[in-house]
Amino acid sequence: MENNWRQNQFTLEELVQFNGNMGNPAYVAVQGVVYDVSGVPEWEAATHFGLMAGKDLSGEFFSCHRENIVILERLPIVGMLVRGKTK
Repeated sequence: MENNWRQNQFTLEELVQFNGNMGNPAYVAVQGVVYDVSGVPEWEAATHFGLMAGKDLSGEFFSCHRENIVILERLPIVGMLVRGKTK
């Protein structure tokens, strides 16, 4: 599945569905890459320091973790964030 994640594309409108609610996984996007944070303890209840899953958190990530981008390397990649319609 390592290369297949590039085939999965999400718009912002689709990403919001992956907010960790009602049995959905919790996904976040950072710089166009969509990560699964469902099993991450820091993202329990699909929130992290007031941030909610299902969004592009690029700005928020880099304002807090500018020096520690290695955090993203431990997260499963599930797709790419794109503009417009994916279907």
